[in-house]
Amino acid sequence: MTSGAGSPTNEPPPSRRRLPVSTSTLGQWALYGGTLAVVIFLAVAVDWARLQDKMFRTDLVLDQFPRIVTQAAKNTLIFTAFGFAGGLALGVVLALMRLSTFRPYRWFAAVYIDVIRGLPALLVLIFIAFGLPIALDIRIPGTYGRGSVALAIVSSAYIAEVVRAGIEAVPKGQTEAARSLGMSHGQAMRRIVIPQAFRIIIPPMTNELVLLLKDTALISVIGVTEATKELTRFGRDGVNASANATPLVVAGLVYLALTLPMTRLAGYLERRARASR
Repeated sequence: MTSGAGSPTNEPPPSRRRLPVSTSTLGQWALYGGTLAVVIFLAVAVDWARLQDKMFRTDLVLDQFPRIVTQAAKNTLIFTAFGFAGGLALGVVLALMRLSTFRPYRWFAAVYIDVIRGLPALLVLIFIAFGLPIALDIRIPGTYGRGSVALAIVSSAYIAEVVRAGIEAVPKGQTEAARSLGMSHGQAMRRIVIPQAFRIIIPPMTNELVLLLKDTALISVIGVTEATKELTRFGRDGVNASANATPLVVAGLVYLALTLPMTRLAGYLERRARASR
């Protein structure tokens, strides 16, 4: 009840109400609790001594070094570099053919990309490594030639789609402005469109490089020499020699040491690209 105009009221202040806990918060805590329960279960249920003896023997870990780095990791990086360089060159050509106004070029590029992307990479590598010599009597020369060519053909289809998406992401006004300055279509693509497209596709292209590095594990199926063993073949040979899975686990850790920095780099470049746009 008020005593007059402008005088304070005698009503008590409203009581504070406790806000209900949101469903998302409850779900978050349930997720945390479930994760903690799984961790505790694994810590109790796993036979750590047996696991270490079969997969993490210290003496076998030390036996892998330094050859797993100086030979296997080096060969993996060489196959990746050659395969990516060849795949990038072929992928750019395929992307331009896919965007061409000449229909046979478009059809050929579309069929090539769809077939290579539709087949498992392992089958493509086998067809290239064994099918070409049988069908056309073609022998791919070089120590790293067969594996690198196979990886280049596999990666070119995926890279072509990335490059095509990057070219189509460049505003059409850029091409029109270049043509108004007297450039031909080819000059506009070379000097204006493709450089801008490559700035756009750097993050997804880095992801393709990571995928290609992991695909080098398939080369062991088509055969490697003692001098060209990559990480997976090196690890498998170590397993056969020691009757223990530790060498393969070490090979997996080396793969992680190579791919994780590249994955982080791809994420960083993607964030920078978003910020600049």
